[in-house]
Amino acid sequence: MHPAGTPSRSAVVRDALGVGVAVGLSGFAFGVTASGAGLTVLQACALSLLVFTGASQFALVGALAAGGNPFTAAAGAFFLGTRNAFYGLRLSGLLGYRAAVKPFAAHWVIDETSAVTLAQPDRRSARLGFTVTGLSLYALWNLTTLAGALGAEALGDTEAWGLDAAGPAVFVALLGPMLKTTAERATAGLGAVLLLVTLPLLPAGAPVLVAALAAPAVLWADGRGARTRTGTRSGDASSTTETENGTREAGAR
Repeated sequence: MHPAGTPSRSAVVRDALGVGVAVGLSGFAFGVTASGAGLTVLQACALSLLVFTGASQFALVGALAAGGNPFTAAAGAFFLGTRNAFYGLRLSGLLGYRAAVKPFAAHWVIDETSAVTLAQPDRRSARLGFTVTGLSLYALWNLTTLAGALGAEALGDTEAWGLDAAGPAVFVALLGPMLKTTAERATAGLGAVLLLVTLPLLPAGAPVLVAALAAPAVLWADGRGARTRTGTRSGDASSTTETENGTREAGAR
């Protein structure tokens, strides 16, 4: 028997495997994209083994494919990957791993493992969800990266087959369902506009860094709007109070 509200082990494993398999299969698109960008099979596999954060990997090979400077491409990938450090701060206390285990667990701290872990009601379920999601996703992502890179190498020119669009298409498909709030959709939209405007003007890789400015811009605008709405409500409340007081005073006279 499980306490009320606590999921069974099988339910946690099922959900974690669902996420791991669904996202892990997109490693094939990364392998194809990396090969199209000029990376060897070994280089593509090394990125998946050692970096293991899909958005950063796609950003890196996308910038390289566009002829960007490797350092600029790496900078864009790095900034995209910094979000995992913030996930790690939250997961560290939740999972409660020993110091010796944390460096190994940190390699699996990504969007998907964080989402599954944070959805669990207790430490036992959180550890199980994190482990199953991380293990299944890491294994499948690396296997499909290898398959994609080998397949693209065998096909030759990936642009002739239209496979150069596979990476961006998968990235957009993964990102779309995550945009649930108005602020998130506004950030994505503004980022896309900044990217399209700066793409013909800046060196390859730099537009990604400019597009990242969309997040603080939307947060600033959203915070300013919230303060304005709060001030308006306070003013309306004050006006209503003054009117009611005036009415009572007139009645008293």
